[in-house]
Amino acid sequence: MAKSKKKPQKRYLFEEVLTFLKHNSEKSFNYKQLGAAMEISNESDRFTLLETLEELKHQGFVVEKEIGKYQAKETKTYETGTIDFTTSGASYVIISPDTQDVYIPFRKSKDAMHGDLVKVNITSKNRGKPEGEVVEVIKRNKTKYVGTIQINPKFAFVVPDYSKIHVDFFVPLQDTLNAKNGQKVVVELAEWKRGSDNPNGKVVEVLGNAGDHETEIHAIMAEFGLPMVFDPKVEAEAKNLNTEITPEEIAKRRDFRGITTFTIDPVDAKDFDDALSLQLLENGNWEVGVHIADVTHYLKPKTILDDEAVSRATSVYLVDRCVPMLPEVLSNFACSLRPHEEKYCFSAVFELDDNAQIQNQWFGKTVIYSDRRFTYEEVQTVIETGKGDYKDEIFTLDRLAKILRAERTSKGSIFFDKAEVKFQLDEHGAPTGVYFKTQKDAHKLIEDFMLLANRKVAEFLGKSQKQENKDNSKKQQDKNTAANAVVYRVHDVPKDEKLQELNNFVERFGYSVAIGNKQKTAQSINKLLVDVKDKKEQSMIELLAVRSMPKAIYTTKNSGHYGLGFDYYTHFTSPIRRYPDVMVHRLLEAKLAHHMYLKADELEQLCKHSSDMEKLAAEAERASIKYKQVEFLEDKIGVAFNGIISGVTEFGIFVEITENKCEGRIALRDLKDDQYSFDADNYRVVGRRTGNIYALGDKVTIKVKRADLVKKQLDFEFVSHVNSKPIVIRNEKRYKKRK
Repeated sequence: MAKSKKKPQKRYLFEEVLTFLKHNSEKSFNYKQLGAAMEISNESDRFTLLETLEELKHQGFVVEKEIGKYQAKETKTYETGTIDFTTSGASYVIISPDTQDVYIPFRKSKDAMHGDLVKVNITSKNRGKPEGEVVEVIKRNKTKYVGTIQINPKFAFVVPDYSKIHVDFFVPLQDTLNAKNGQKVVVELAEWKRGSDNPNGKVVEVLGNAGDHETEIHAIMAEFGLPMVFDPKVEAEAKNLNTEITPEEIAKRRDFRGITTFTIDPVDAKDFDDALSLQLLENGNWEVGVHIADVTHYLKPKTILDDEAVSRATSVYLVDRCVPMLPEVLSNFACSLRPHEEKYCFSAVFELDDNAQIQNQWFGKTVIYSDRRFTYEEVQTVIETGKGDYKDEIFTLDRLAKILRAERTSKGSIFFDKAEVKFQLDEHGAPTGVYFKTQKDAHKLIEDFMLLANRKVAEFLGKSQKQENKDNSKKQQDKNTAANAVVYRVHDVPKDEKLQELNNFVERFGYSVAIGNKQKTAQSINKLLVDVKDKKEQSMIELLAVRSMPKAIYTTKNSGHYGLGFDYYTHFTSPIRRYPDVMVHRLLEAKLAHHMYLKADELEQLCKHSSDMEKLAAEAERASIKYKQVEFLEDKIGVAFNGIISGVTEFGIFVEITENKCEGRIALRDLKDDQYSFDADNYRVVGRRTGNIYALGDKVTIKVKRADLVKKQLDFEFVSHVNSKPIVIRNEKRYKKRK
């Protein structure tokens, strides 16, 4: 009888103990602590509790963390990744490129902020997609944010500018730095108390009045962590450099001062980091020199100057200014290949026959003298009219460049020819007009020779590294010391599923994309981009083609550059504004001098940092353009413009104005004629009652409804719309199966 009474008690304890331990999963308990927590006081029941714990351990439900201390076995699925918030407050945790992002519902992101590294518990899968909750912020992406301060009688709030920062900061009045209501400020995250809806912060900088040009540009710089100025120590080190051209240094270099040399750059350029030289050789071949500013002659590793360049990693080009990687004494003077001045360079020199085939190549340190500073427009005029300075040299370079381009095209180089938006600004920085920077032969001439230099330097370094590693592997040397690793600029092959999505869509318009063969895929994308020119669907298909491509990055692991069709590619031609080019110059110098620069893991770390900073720079540049777009349309409320639907989401429709490329949004809730649902597969929204369709690529007429400088947001409303025709699916069975 005693036994029969004991069994139900044990089953009861089994469930109770396991439930208790799961609810306190971060702690471990001995049987006495457990007994006290569960109000088990007599010795007999405590003994039964100990037996229960041992049985739970035996069955794998609990673990004995220390002798006599038990803890519930981990059953949760944890992953680590970067959190990416949407404007609605929901978010996704990006684990890796090869795994699905984890959806985090609103209110389950704990105290995470956009860009933080977080630990997430995957709680379920909704339609095959993982869903979870943030359990811990491992590392903050940043602690300072830009926003507008709202002063109340007893406290203040800072409302962040960036729409992906989903909470306002509570600021005590004594921590406002005397900011006035409505001013732009930088707020620093102080703490986020558990259970609190808002983090606490303190104002660390007052930027000025919202809407002022300087305030808004400085706000963008502060938002992205871009430095306003160089540290005085960095400036001092730069000014103390010896920038003289000396006979002793010239003697160590190949002398190009007597050969025709010129630069070709934008009209507003201040730093000229590349030049071309041309001479006809006695054998009838052409010697083309690609001369790049020898930044590493002045910029030495492990100096304050170099540390600053590493930190910045890239120059950032905002709409009205450049945030340079190097101080002005280097970027605009010592390293700038200015006309009628002798300069030190690192050069890639090619002997080309009349068919642009390389007969010989040479890499090394040089000294040059630039005979002329050309703008792109001046060179384009020479190409089109046949008149102007150095017209014979320009004609020859243009002809050779076109042969190189055609060869590149035949081998799978993809050409996305999208116009770049530029603003005409008055003396106060206000936009007075918009123009488009399009690539003409003059731009392509420079691009083709820069691509040639980048490719051949990468081949020279990469192939020799491969051979040295092969030779040294026989000696069982460490990989890091076998040979200098190489900094590559890689662009991976698009994933088949991305290409299939693109193909499925363009098929509906009578086009196709080849899948499975790298070269044929590239050729078919080029054909697609040509075929859609001036068609209704051009904007939509160009956008989707770009989205199907992965992003290019810097790395020591070579996988080729798919977009250019090169097996080896790097960045060698812009060391004034990109730190990876500085690394490549040092690697090339080390290779030529047979010494070591950096180990592979050190180079890879710098590559990762450079890729991250490049992404940040692009985001900052886009933010400054968006601000100018809003400012440009601020006095055009109610004015109608023709546009094209450039994006469709579950929240709204984005329209790009044709004449100025300004993009604004029409919220779905503002469409009063019907209730619209988002059709993600077909990039459109559909009216549930009327069947009206607004699809990517549709031509529309809009008028400007609101221009919000603080939020950098444009709101439009429809005036008229060329309604989409129903999409005809050529293979209905296959489409249904895919759905």
